[in-house]
Amino acid sequence: MQDHTVAEVMTWDVVQARPDTPAQELARLLDVHRISGLPVVDGDDKVMGVVSRTDLPAPPGGRGGSPAAPRPVPRRPAGAAAARGATAGEVMTTPAVTVHPEHRVVDAARIMQRRHVDRLPVVDEEDRLIGITTRRDLLRVFLRTDEQIRAEVADEVLGRALGVPPGDVLVSVRDGVVTLRGALPHEDDVPAAIGLTWRVDGVVGVVSRLVARAGGDGPPHTGVLWRTRD
Repeated sequence: MQDHTVAEVMTWDVVQARPDTPAQELARLLDVHRISGLPVVDGDDKVMGVVSRTDLPAPPGGRGGSPAAPRPVPRRPAGAAAARGATAGEVMTTPAVTVHPEHRVVDAARIMQRRHVDRLPVVDEEDRLIGITTRRDLLRVFLRTDEQIRAEVADEVLGRALGVPPGDVLVSVRDGVVTLRGALPHEDDVPAAIGLTWRVDGVVGVVSRLVARAGGDGPPHTGVLWRTRD
């Protein structure tokens, strides 16, 4: 199991805007750099929000942004200024969802999925912008087949780390959700198996149908276990 971090996949040279950057300049930056969004920072390089192509007002006689999947309604200032969309500060989505470079790639991917965003500004310990990561960046590491995930859980987690004999626990994976069914030798092995399974790249959920044999009659540790960190 290898814990890839955001620092390994993020872009360090970030195209960014200030709150007073005009909408026309925002559109130019997106076009020139062939990106779909950029962070907005203040004078201390702290992230204030994010502007996506779909946030920009439609040009005269044209269409604004591009047809996209439904996205959450952002918190933006109300009133005529927001409707005009004159500057980045008026059209940006705020507050921005950010991550730190030491975050695991798998956790960043879960944040993107849960918060319905396509990019995450990366900030330092003082919340200053140092980079950005996108879905495409994360997929370089995060995209794995269910069979690859199943094999790693069975071989590395259960076999090598916990010494579980083959066949004692059945591992199945569907769309990144791992289901564990079977019996483990000791009570402490159950949370250990669940925790180590979460550390496997590509896992987005764990369903436990495990029971501990030692001591005999305790109930199985069952349930659907979801976890995200931001």
